[in-house]
Amino acid sequence: MSPEAPNLPLRERKIDVFFAAVFSVFTGTSLISDLLPTIGVDFSRPTGNFFVDSNYWYAHDADPLFMHPPDWMRIVTGLSAFVYLPFYVVLVWCLLTGRNGVQLFAVVYATMISTLTGIVVFGVEFFGDPATRTGNPGKFLAFNLPYVVIPLLLLVRMRKPLPFTRRF
Repeated sequence: MSPEAPNLPLRERKIDVFFAAVFSVFTGTSLISDLLPTIGVDFSRPTGNFFVDSNYWYAHDADPLFMHPPDWMRIVTGLSAFVYLPFYVVLVWCLLTGRNGVQLFAVVYATMISTLTGIVVFGVEFFGDPATRTGNPGKFLAFNLPYVVIPLLLLVRMRKPLPFTRRF
């Protein structure tokens, strides 16, 4: 048996620094954006509250499904607010400290969010009932495509055992 290869230092794993930065941002967006529709906050008009107004600014012309979420969409945003958010915190720590044990959880997460966002949400926003279709596809994709692409890149990063023993 050969001994386990040592992890590369973080300075040699620049992709993990990139992922840590992106998932730190995702932590904030889960808290700011996804918590509000989950708990039923109305952001269908500006109120002077930064969080409400931020969600209104995004959703009023780009995401009617997010602005007026049916119950199933509130479950999707609830996953982000209460499951993904804590995972992001753990993932960032694991990426920065080289904890190989996060691999399986990262694969499960990447598969889940890519499926929910990439297939379900995008499908409804682009091909669903006209009332739920995006009126501003460019803005919608600018805000939502990273939540599909970045997890898919993470999936590629975590494709082999001991991900932190190699650069990518």
